[in-house]
Amino acid sequence: MRRRYEQLRAALPHVQLQPAAALRRAWKQGYTREIFRADLVAGIAVGVVALPLSMALAIASGVPPQHGLYTAIVGGAIIAILGGSKVQVSGPTAAFVVLLAPVSARYGLGGLLLATAMAGVILIAMGVMRMGRLIQFIPYPVTTGFTAGIAVVIATLQFKDLLGLDVPHTPEKYLERVGELFRALPSSRWQDFAVGAFTLIVLLLVPRFTKRVPAALIALSLAAAGATLLPHVIPQFSVATIGTRFSYVADGVVHGGLPQLPPLPVLPWNFPAADGHPLVLSLELVRSLLSSAFAIAVLGAIASLLSAVVADGLSGKRHDPDAELVAQGVGNIIAPFFGGIAATGAIARTATNVRAGARTPIAAVIHSVFLLVAIAACAPLLSYLPMASMAALLLVVAWNMSEARHFLHTVRVAPKSDVLILLTCFSLTILFDMVVSVTFGVLLAALLFMKRMADVADVRMVGDRHSQLLEPLPQSVLIYEIAGPLFFGAAQKAASVLGDVQAGVSIVIIDMRAVPIMDATGLVNLESVLAKLNEAKVLVIFGGVQKQPMSVFDHADWPKDDARFLICETIQEAIAQARSRGAGSGG
Repeated sequence: MRRRYEQLRAALPHVQLQPAAALRRAWKQGYTREIFRADLVAGIAVGVVALPLSMALAIASGVPPQHGLYTAIVGGAIIAILGGSKVQVSGPTAAFVVLLAPVSARYGLGGLLLATAMAGVILIAMGVMRMGRLIQFIPYPVTTGFTAGIAVVIATLQFKDLLGLDVPHTPEKYLERVGELFRALPSSRWQDFAVGAFTLIVLLLVPRFTKRVPAALIALSLAAAGATLLPHVIPQFSVATIGTRFSYVADGVVHGGLPQLPPLPVLPWNFPAADGHPLVLSLELVRSLLSSAFAIAVLGAIASLLSAVVADGLSGKRHDPDAELVAQGVGNIIAPFFGGIAATGAIARTATNVRAGARTPIAAVIHSVFLLVAIAACAPLLSYLPMASMAALLLVVAWNMSEARHFLHTVRVAPKSDVLILLTCFSLTILFDMVVSVTFGVLLAALLFMKRMADVADVRMVGDRHSQLLEPLPQSVLIYEIAGPLFFGAAQKAASVLGDVQAGVSIVIIDMRAVPIMDATGLVNLESVLAKLNEAKVLVIFGGVQKQPMSVFDHADWPKDDARFLICETIQEAIAQARSRGAGSGG
């Protein structure tokens, strides 16, 4: 039994993980009172920023605002403790809105929580399979394109509350949503727009004067105060608030606003479905949610690892991507059992955490504790926040997320192929969804990469100009040089050049010193070259074969005594073999 276990470990070396890698590193280095004070200040600062954002993002996702707070409290703390980044802060993010809103509309809160838990399982599997480092290979134009597309969708969704529109039904497709908003414009209310515009102006102006106090704290506090006091001055003035839009049931009584309760254990499928009745857990439901869960997992992996990279750049630390994926998975499995929706690394909150002096994951845990205290102590006050103000806050988030200036700069200066990928992902995200965008974008980028590799790879006949030749070769010997990876389109290019040998040639040397890697396509094309040259009675000598191509040759089970070819470790040996055989044939 032990032997089988050892064999399994040897076959799966990538399963070795280090959970809570960041916390253990911080603890090993010594956790002092001074470090705790720095984490305490940073955690409170992030908590102030996360408080309105968590509620606003939950509302944008189609669920009551307290579920955004539950996400940051439960998911944020668990991911911080188990994660691979010292200073990353996790919680609900704007990137998830375009995925979560359709799920909550179709399956209700219960379906959304179940999809989140399923996504957590997928994230853990991604971490166990060491896919953390693979996420970084997603091309930059792909991530920039779908991020900007998500920002456009989020911004569009906010006009409903910003203008106080009466939109009875919000379609899933973007163009249909825009159409519904235009048709609802006659129902706009100047009171909501005035409060939203005021909030937006304050959000934009405050950072120009001070960055010590979060702009959202000032803007939302003033907006809530104004929305509460103005009806006493202007009787017809009224705006939608969290208290008037959302409600909860306690002891059989319906109350408006947020429940003054911490996140409590609950089964996700006990929450209502889209029809208001409890969700019925079934295999068919799990199947129907699988694609959404996969999309949440993929986006969560990309967003959290991008955020961790940003954290590394700001803090000078290094994160463990696989431990981070596992932590994100565990957090997204547990959070739904406390009413939390999908969580991932949040770049803005992480940056705030670092700038506020965070030193360890304890800062993110303190941010979660701060939110727990806030909902227990301030829930009645939070219910006065206007919906239009929350929409204004998300408009600013969407603008920052889009990085519009950088997007336009990339369009102007990047190669045309990268611009094509960028605009394609941007358009597909808006018109369809993120999954279609990323899938198509990665495929398009892969095809363009293959073309670039084929263009870079060079196959040429060098003859007596070869650097290793001290004297001319016999006339019956030709020497070719391959430079670059031998796979996909490059392999076909090499085969077309190598297979065209003039009459009178009996030996062809292929210099492979500059071929770092070869795949099955390269092998098949070389076999095709061998077959063609064998028909012409030409011997092929491979020289200077590197380690990876040599392993491909070995796995191909080419016979060692084959009369069609020779494989030499060095190009000098290949030239010597060709010279002796060419001289022997009278060339």
